[in-house]
Amino acid sequence: MRRDVRARLELSVTEPALLSLQIAVAGPTTSEELVLTLDGAPLPAPREIDGGYGGRVHVLEECAPGALVVDYAASVEGTYPVPAPPGSEEHDRIVLMRPSRYCPSDKLLSTASREFDGIEDTGEKIDAVRDWVNDRLLYIAGSSKPTDDAVDTLLLGEGVCRDYAHLVVSLLRAQDVPARLVAVYAPGLSPMDFHAVVEAWTGSEWRVVDATGLAPRRSMLRISTGRDASDTAFLTTHHGGVDLTSMMITAVVDELPTENPAEAVALW
Repeated sequence: MRRDVRARLELSVTEPALLSLQIAVAGPTTSEELVLTLDGAPLPAPREIDGGYGGRVHVLEECAPGALVVDYAASVEGTYPVPAPPGSEEHDRIVLMRPSRYCPSDKLLSTASREFDGIEDTGEKIDAVRDWVNDRLLYIAGSSKPTDDAVDTLLLGEGVCRDYAHLVVSLLRAQDVPARLVAVYAPGLSPMDFHAVVEAWTGSEWRVVDATGLAPRRSMLRISTGRDASDTAFLTTHHGGVDLTSMMITAVVDELPTENPAEAVALW
């Protein structure tokens, strides 16, 4: 399987800014290029730091005001397992059963108990949560705010991929199932954008869960992974003034797989 991805961000920097980007593919690539320009002039390569789960964060320090353009392109042949630091896996699973900023699972304990009581098998529980969220929410672009958490989404009854993912994560954690959010490139997604899915721990492996059902999971490419969207944002302004004026994402695969929601899929 060959996947080719591109991301182009156009930004207006109004005050000197410290920025971090999470747009690079996690893990090995066949080819890759990251180019930044400010008012048409090339900038030095940003500093790269470890984002965990194979992810990479690119840090641009003290970017001067001007028109900043970020161009990223990568090709990936095949699949690669995501490395885990030695001894980290068990602690990671404990952390991923706790509430987090956008996934206040403690506030959804009674909802999870009422809706999924009696389901003992973890795999069946994961499938039941996915189907429940798919049935409960309407996918409507622009319907949610960046500050909305899973409770807000449940009350609103609509959202976008990150809202679906936050609700799935919260309901699973409320049942002591470790779950994390993953930002991905998703060939087949329409309209094309960065996409958010969930990885849930079955007791023996991490399984990809996408309650939106908008793209085949077997063609997805991991970008960043964390507790929720606060850990996986494609762009973070740590200080300064920055406006995103344009964004274009492309993700294609040589042969688009058929999606089967009942299939257990691992994300590489």
